[in-house]
Amino acid sequence: MTQVAIVGIGQTPVAEHWDKSLQELAQDAITQALADADLQTVDALYVGNAYGGTIGEQSHVAPLIADFAGLVGIEAWTVDAGDAAGGAALRAGYLAVASGAVETALVVGVEKMTDRVGSAREGARNTSIHAELENLQGATLTSLAGLLMQRYLHEQNIPLSAFEPLSINAHLNGSNNPYAMYRNKLREGAFAKAPMVSHPVSLFDRAPDGDGAAAVILTRLENAQDMVPTPIRIVGSAVSTDQFAIQDRQQLLKLEAVSRAVDRALSQAQLNLASLSFAELHDAFTILSVLTLEAMGLAEYGKGWEFIANGQSVIGRNGTFPISTMGGLKSRGNPSGATGVYQAVEATLQLRGQAGDNQITDAKTALLLNLGGMATTAIAHILSL
Repeated sequence: MTQVAIVGIGQTPVAEHWDKSLQELAQDAITQALADADLQTVDALYVGNAYGGTIGEQSHVAPLIADFAGLVGIEAWTVDAGDAAGGAALRAGYLAVASGAVETALVVGVEKMTDRVGSAREGARNTSIHAELENLQGATLTSLAGLLMQRYLHEQNIPLSAFEPLSINAHLNGSNNPYAMYRNKLREGAFAKAPMVSHPVSLFDRAPDGDGAAAVILTRLENAQDMVPTPIRIVGSAVSTDQFAIQDRQQLLKLEAVSRAVDRALSQAQLNLASLSFAELHDAFTILSVLTLEAMGLAEYGKGWEFIANGQSVIGRNGTFPISTMGGLKSRGNPSGATGVYQAVEATLQLRGQAGDNQITDAKTALLLNLGGMATTAIAHILSL
């Protein structure tokens, strides 16, 4: 397949954008990405959006954005994979360019989460879980994360504070990211004392919902080398799924979709875990990060909490395996269907050497992992210089 590279990026701050519509947010990111790539137009638009239909009462999102951004006439469609919609859109754009069907692809992730509040937003988000087996029984994404976290705490006989290094790291990195929703640092010891949302998931554990848009422009590598000083190659791209309802999974605390997606992406890239400079994980909840580290093979089953125990010396920007380098979902905020594209923008900044105070030394390769539902869908991408 043709090699594919990122030549343009753009993003809006993740925030409560009461003054902007879905299409206005998308246009802001698109304008930046086109300028970054020095392009006026593209051949196709792939949009990641999870809750336009349930929160914004707007499906058929991609043609709406194409129209608003002055791109009428191009191919444009929306990809839905729950909170992994951004990663799925990136996968669609990658495949389109790699196959030769499209010369330049614009991938946009956009979400307006704060147009609904409280139970209305929670209900809208519940379309990502099983309607009959979970939603109708009163479950939510947060309560399901709580069930997984409680089981993990029980099996490993560890305190809640064992998860704290992940949130401390995310907020430390997010404090330097001008696009982050929450730029406050967390004090050691505060994690386990935070108000509970769905026991044992607390306010300092769950990533905040936010509005935002991010965009990347893809083209063939041979074109990219003449367009920008530092094209960032997509050298691995893979998707896998798990049993939809967590109750049906043979091993509740093993994220099989993550294992398969990461293994396939690494195999495609002809790399191993030791080759990665850093990773952007889907840290919507700290339990997902711990289980992801185990599923990837960085820690043994049930030992992910030990992997993060030394905090900054391991997962920090100068650690042996940096994660959430721009704050992750926890500090940057979680604009749901846009999250996977934000990861691509942030990783591109790192690989270009443009990450400012959050720059990883000698960054050459990055793993992006975007999850939909309770890791029902896992989408892995590997970027490289």
